[in-house]
Amino acid sequence: MAVRFIGIAPNTGDDECPTVWYDDEADEIVVQGWKANEKLRAKCLETGSIPNTEDAVRLPARIVPILRKACDVAEGTDVR
Repeated sequence: MAVRFIGIAPNTGDDECPTVWYDDEADEIVVQGWKANEKLRAKCLETGSIPNTEDAVRLPARIVPILRKACDVAEGTDVR
């Protein structure tokens, strides 16, 4: 597996570490975020089920530019 680090949320402290990677082999964007609390998870479940192999995670809005970069990498439009 060739996992490429894309970025970590700006202003990340010791207890905050939302991070984004891109997996070249699987052609997938991988994210690390905070686990959704039960209230948020319940709201998400209003639109459909969440399989046991998946879960809802929270990411801060400040990570949007890093997600855009990951999308560029996934689409092959990333210019280094």
